Amino acid sequence: MPFPMFDRNRLRIKPLAERVHDMKLDEVLELDAATPSCDDPQLAQIAERIQRARVQNRPVILMMGAHVIKVGLSRFVIDWMERGILTHIALNGAGVIHDYELALIGATTESVARYIQEGQFGLWRETGRINDIVAAGVRDGLGYGESVGRMIEEEKLPHRDVSILAAGYRLRIPVTTHISIGYDITHQHPNCDGAALGEASYRDFLIFTQAITELQGGVVLSFGSAVMGPEVYLKALAMARNVAHQEGKEINKFTTAVFDLLDLGDDIHHEASKDNAKYYFRPYKTILVRTVVDGGESFYVRGDHRATMTSLYRQLQIGRG
Repeated sequence: MPFPMFDRNRLRIKPLAERVHDMKLDEVLELDAATPSCDDPQLAQIAERIQRARVQNRPVILMMGAHVIKVGLSRFVIDWMERGILTHIALNGAGVIHDYELALIGATTESVARYIQEGQFGLWRETGRINDIVAAGVRDGLGYGESVGRMIEEEKLPHRDVSILAAGYRLRIPVTTHISIGYDITHQHPNCDGAALGEASYRDFLIFTQAITELQGGVVLSFGSAVMGPEVYLKALAMARNVAHQEGKEINKFTTAVFDLLDLGDDIHHEASKDNAKYYFRPYKTILVRTVVDGGESFYVRGDHRATMTSLYRQLQIGRG
């Protein structure tokens, strides 16, 4: 006998016009905006590795959490895409939601504390359309990120100039989306088709894995992705190395850099013991230690994204000159 399931048709879905938004379009930073600086000397080294990788036609892959968008850094990511610095971007489902809402209405982000009390958190009509967009993309053979990017670009949403997804579609740069069912507010909606979302995100995983097969000599950047980035990267690298070893090749000489807030101490290159809390911080043990131990190098830059990403941006500008 099947277990009882929640009836989504009982939900009350409201329009975004009735939501109070915590982030507005004017908070998306211009490229010349005054921002906090980060004086970490490693930034110059990371910038040099990025520049060298691109001169040698090696990939530079950015994995990022949704906060990069929420703190107003979309234009910096798009500029890197337009200049040919980034060759692949990997987002989680929340990143797609914020990117889409900004492109659609020029605002995003709701107060969880406010809306969870009345059971309205996440239940906004226009945002739920992402489910239909992805399902339509699956029918056309597209992955999750490309489906949403195509819609934003082709339907000419009013603020598509700040959409990373639209830029990816326009520039033919993969912006893959890696979801977990039940993580995102779109999964609450009656039109959510779990099979379609799973198919779309799995296609994106295979696209991401193909990018990782070319990682030798390249760079992986992780900005604020504590779970999605390291976990997807780990499985993709295992698959890529499996095939490489069969072909007598190696994927072992590349650079990784993690940008986050946690204090990891002075030693980021040796795995901590299991009685140390930082052992359980996936970016540390996966991106900084385990996957580069046989020939790669890794960096950890601690700070607010508005300081670290914009400072790295300026280092790349210096190198460009």
